[in-house]
Amino acid sequence: MIKELALRLSPQTAARHHLLIERVSQELGIQQHRICSLRTLRKSIDARQRTIFINLLLRVFIDEEPQEPAFLPTVYPNVNEGNPVVIVGAGPAGLFAALRLIERGRRPILLERGSDVHQRRKDIALISTEHVVNSESNYAFGEGGAGAFSDGKLFTRSTKRGNVDQVLSVFCQHGADVSILSDVHPHIGTDRLPKVIENIRLTILKCGGEVHFNSCVNQILVNCQGKVEGVGCTNGKEYRGPVILATGHSARDVYRMLHRSGIAFESKGLAIGVRLEHEAHVVDQIMYHQSAGRGAYLPAAEYRMSAQCSDRGVYSFCMCPGGFVIPAASGPEQLVVNGMSPSGRNARWSNSGMVVETRTEDLNEPSLKVAMDIAMQDECYAESYGNYVTEGHPLRMMALQEALERQCWLQGGRRQTAPAQRMADFVNHRLSAQLPSTSYVPGIVASPLHFWMPEFIVKRLKEGFLSFGRRYHGFLSQEALMLAVETRTSSPVRINRHPETLEHISLQGLYPCGEGAGYAGGIVSAAIDGQRCADSIP
Repeated sequence: MIKELALRLSPQTAARHHLLIERVSQELGIQQHRICSLRTLRKSIDARQRTIFINLLLRVFIDEEPQEPAFLPTVYPNVNEGNPVVIVGAGPAGLFAALRLIERGRRPILLERGSDVHQRRKDIALISTEHVVNSESNYAFGEGGAGAFSDGKLFTRSTKRGNVDQVLSVFCQHGADVSILSDVHPHIGTDRLPKVIENIRLTILKCGGEVHFNSCVNQILVNCQGKVEGVGCTNGKEYRGPVILATGHSARDVYRMLHRSGIAFESKGLAIGVRLEHEAHVVDQIMYHQSAGRGAYLPAAEYRMSAQCSDRGVYSFCMCPGGFVIPAASGPEQLVVNGMSPSGRNARWSNSGMVVETRTEDLNEPSLKVAMDIAMQDECYAESYGNYVTEGHPLRMMALQEALERQCWLQGGRRQTAPAQRMADFVNHRLSAQLPSTSYVPGIVASPLHFWMPEFIVKRLKEGFLSFGRRYHGFLSQEALMLAVETRTSSPVRINRHPETLEHISLQGLYPCGEGAGYAGGIVSAAIDGQRCADSIP
């Protein structure tokens, strides 16, 4: 007999199996030895009040063992003889597009400009130890994309676009813990996600697909009828077939190549700000309303904060409980920060992006124009972006990103040393004479962020921090640290495509895909968009 049971439990009861069995036995009025197995269908934490509860939805197997697995694995056939489809980018959109093509009997040819996950670890380590950024292998580029070395957050609101449960099952099939199927806010963790990604690659290869690393695409091949028939790479090789373009949000050279080729796309709003870091136990105390913090049975606390400040949203982004701030530049003379967490979320600090909604029309705001004007005085920036800063240019938002990242690099001493300021000092327009300890390995330098960052951003961040501080006592703190700059919240462009066929509006055979094309915002939504593009190819 199988029954489903919803329970509201203390953290201790939910965490200890014998106490959970005892509670299930009481609720169902049966003896404990009759309970053969429990399967968690849904798990969430209710921390709205001082008394914290764990909400569980359980499937209880009484007098019988489970016959069905926790998830149904997808069957992937051999596609050695299948028609080829070229996929540019091995992030979640590209990987899941490849898997879906295999399901449909097509042979994916996956091209990744960067290295495999093992080599990426070595290249990423050099950013922290030697302040050297490999332009092809870093936190943004390489197998797994920008999500490979992150918290591995799988929460999404894109439930109407595709089957979220199926995406999570594919992750489990390739090594992720089955807890992601039941957690309301699932995550895999930066220590486990690379192995999952490697297993997906092995599935693609086993089924007859191709995966080529260090293959940077620099040309879209179009025939005389105006149909895309493949791509060319910087190594001189060409690959033929319809093209799924899943390059990720940091492939600025690809956007330039598309613009030179006359491929239509448009500038898109994004969010810009800083990475905010607290001691994890402080966040635990605030969010769990207890001086003891999380205690023995609760995970590192998460938060989601938002406020409307001067007609723009200010909100937390990519919150990493028990995690680290990382250097996320994808090229030389840039400095941009991001966050990641291991699966245990057990590091000393917690961090999140704190960002301001920035729309395309805001690019005419005086302080944002000044930021680009200052950057234009730099010969290297002017050479790369001089044509992009004009009003209405589709790469103008990208030009702003680069201007702020370059200014941050200069403020950091032309290294990956991040400009930083205490949160309360920022709000009160004071320079931080001394800085607290941080998880950011390359190091930090005291800098007046309130002075050199655009007033458009500074004003709204200050308003947001004051609002969050009123709402959560202790959040606005002199011990909290701000690190600049957070700009890679999403793609700065949207590549125009038909809403039904998902092909580019003017190029048959080109399928802009995922976060880099402006149609996703995270691992799962990118994976879903990759599947949708694969399904759209006739």
